Amino acid sequence: MAPIFDTAFCRLVGIPLPIVQAPIGGMAVPELVAAVSNAGGLGMLSVTWDEPDELDAKLARVQALTDRPFGVNMVLVWPMEERLRRCLDAGVRIVSTTWGDPTHLASVAHEAGATVLHTVSDVAEARRAVDAGVDVIVAQGWEAGGHVRGEVATMALVPAVVDAVAAIPVVAAGGIGDGRGVAAALMLGASAAWLGTRFVMSVEAPALQPYRDRMVAADATSTVYSSMFDGGWPDAPHRTLRNSTTDNWEAAGRPPPGQRPGEGETIGSWSDGEPIPRYGSDAPRLGASGDVEAMSMYAGQSVGLIDDVRPAGEIVRQLADEAATALKAGGGFVLP
Repeated sequence: MAPIFDTAFCRLVGIPLPIVQAPIGGMAVPELVAAVSNAGGLGMLSVTWDEPDELDAKLARVQALTDRPFGVNMVLVWPMEERLRRCLDAGVRIVSTTWGDPTHLASVAHEAGATVLHTVSDVAEARRAVDAGVDVIVAQGWEAGGHVRGEVATMALVPAVVDAVAAIPVVAAGGIGDGRGVAAALMLGASAAWLGTRFVMSVEAPALQPYRDRMVAADATSTVYSSMFDGGWPDAPHRTLRNSTTDNWEAAGRPPPGQRPGEGETIGSWSDGEPIPRYGSDAPRLGASGDVEAMSMYAGQSVGLIDDVRPAGEIVRQLADEAATALKAGGGFVLP
């Protein structure tokens, strides 16, 4: 039986375990989201790029698979109010925002009784988000995989944000790959941990096998922080696994868009025939084919801690057990 954690975030959103599955784009399918929530964590559905009918179907699918709390995530680079209202109308009451000013969406969400999380990369941004009315701060260190705005490491960022926002719950993100990392986040003052790379390596996530194989073989030095996979989302820094595309770009001196090796090439396609360009921002998942190795394989530095693919529910329970063990053992370091 998994332990139960009593933290401000757990109480606020109604979950027993301080574990949040990051909204990992197209990898955050309803089956993954529901599995995490059913195990006692908080599953998060990425809805930024969903068309209305697709969004409605995804929400209905999650709700058919779980009666536990789950959330939705929206990237504020694009207009999100219509998507937010559809989610609220469907009964979603946990909303996560990132990459922009959450003031208006937080107000709309609060009118419906929803809790709002906002991801930040430094203390100043955290203070602005609190002033904007959000309920929870997600402090994301630059070790994180996927799109990452800041350059402050998690160990330095989280306690600084905790101190800056006082009574507002903080969720720690970036570089957390096992239960020891969850325990460390709690010791830094966070109320929960936010994990993405670990859940890409879940049975439910639709990552293609070559992507998974490279993650299993990777260590913490196998990632690169850049803005190179910018097709569809320009000027957005991110962390990915090193591959032939990153190697050739670095060998060429990291040239800017328009001057990069192989730019304009098609390296694969989706099942509907849509081409996948080199430097495209979509990770290789079911429905993609072609030169998978050359695509954008998002991964954080925690990838070196992950060497298997497991069901998401099992991952949640393992994280909780490891965190509880680490926290209990921590009392033995100080002599009376």
